[in-house]
Amino acid sequence: MGLFRPKQVVYAHCDLFCGVYDPAQAKIEAMSVLKACEKFAASDDEVFRQRAVLIKEERAEMVKHHLGVLWTDFFKPHHVEAFPALHDLFWKAIKAAGDAKKSTDIEVAKQLVEAIDDIAAVFWQTEESKTVGVYPPA
Repeated sequence: MGLFRPKQVVYAHCDLFCGVYDPAQAKIEAMSVLKACEKFAASDDEVFRQRAVLIKEERAEMVKHHLGVLWTDFFKPHHVEAFPALHDLFWKAIKAAGDAKKSTDIEVAKQLVEAIDDIAAVFWQTEESKTVGVYPPA
């Protein structure tokens, strides 16, 4: 059986270059982080609070993943030329996800959501978003 086993296992956003991108993926996870922080703060049940922390940390890590995919796979050099603050927006948002992962502070989670909203504002200004985005702003 070892003859058919791959020599190297690799992972990707999806199994092929799908061309579907949307900051909504990161925002949904960030909203889960926020809601988990709110539920943590509202409960005095230690088991429930422990579960809220575990879920919050998983979701914050997913935010980092989705932002990384958007940053490296969707945005191109011409976007950075058009939006010079783009790298800084992503750096701040990914740092905010790390901060939210380490904290149960509701304000920290809100800052994460706001950072993703800043990226979404740029995303939806790009011409390419019209063909690859899923949830355009109303």
